[in-house]
Amino acid sequence: MLAQILALIKKDLTLEWRQKYAFGGILLYVGGAIFICYLSIGVRTSQLSPATWNAIFWIIMLFISINAVSKSFFQERQQRFIYYYTIANPQAFIVSKIIYNAILMILLGIIAFAFYALVMENRVEDNLLFIFNILLASLSFASALTMISAIAAKAGNNATLMAILGFPVILPLLLLVIKISKAAIDGLDRSLSIDEIAIVLSINVIIITVTYLLFPYLWRS
Repeated sequence: MLAQILALIKKDLTLEWRQKYAFGGILLYVGGAIFICYLSIGVRTSQLSPATWNAIFWIIMLFISINAVSKSFFQERQQRFIYYYTIANPQAFIVSKIIYNAILMILLGIIAFAFYALVMENRVEDNLLFIFNILLASLSFASALTMISAIAAKAGNNATLMAILGFPVILPLLLLVIKISKAAIDGLDRSLSIDEIAIVLSINVIIITVTYLLFPYLWRS
């Protein structure tokens, strides 16, 4: 099973490398969204409150995650799914998708934070905790949206359905990571964020476990 997971991740990375326009399009979306926020605020960037700075960043991250994770299933053709069905274990397939989406989200999250801090001024006091929170949020968004993306793909690649199903799942995670990042911005002691980090990790474990158990039924359909 591990060999199948590694082979499927390698396949996704190879396809991403060949189809550079897809990743480039997401990067353009990131840069465009941040630049529009900068133009809207203008020279008053220094007057932006830390809470607003934090909220804008995570709104951008939310839309990045939906766009990035959705394409992992939407770009797959039905004939290719049939081929995967004959050669791969369903659990290996969905785990590989979660890992691949997490890698993609981590990369996009780090790039978005670097560009956002450059354009909108870095308000973060504890950069290490903030970057760790980006890694945690990337894993959370990837694990939560991968299964929803698979359901939406089965429903005819309906992006609207993914947004509707994903919002109730993402909202609690988003509120928690915003709280952690607010503590990093204020430079609070890291021990104060342990409870939120533990809750996010627990939710991730539950989502990944449920996805691992239920995806084979979706796979067979």
